[in-house]
Amino acid sequence: MIVVSDKSRTALISLVELVNQNSDQPVPIIEVAEARGVPLHVVEQLFGSLRRAGILQSQRGMRGGYSFRKPPSEVTVLDVVEAVDGELASLEAMGQGLDSVWREALEGLSATLSGATVAELAHRDAEARSAPMFHI
Repeated sequence: MIVVSDKSRTALISLVELVNQNSDQPVPIIEVAEARGVPLHVVEQLFGSLRRAGILQSQRGMRGGYSFRKPPSEVTVLDVVEAVDGELASLEAMGQGLDSVWREALEGLSATLSGATVAELAHRDAEARSAPMFHI
């Protein structure tokens, strides 16, 4: 089954904020949660999954928080989705005939998600935030 939940979107929003913090030190999780208006317990749960997947690392203590284990430019959106929601689906499990449309959809989704990185999303977010807003 193909599943990309709202948890994945929230995880990506939180990771983009972690990039935007632009810190050499671990970032306290509450700063990420407050900056994006995401409940703290949700970010804690998501970052725990991302840590177990090897995307993030954590540090305890007074100067504790989270940081990327590998550069955000190497973390794909697919990596995040699969860390939070599990594997998309197995192409091998899909046959021919009626399954072909699902196979094509999965291949397209997988290609799109693996073609974008957290660093690229952070760049897009920064551009969108700096774009002028016109109100009439």
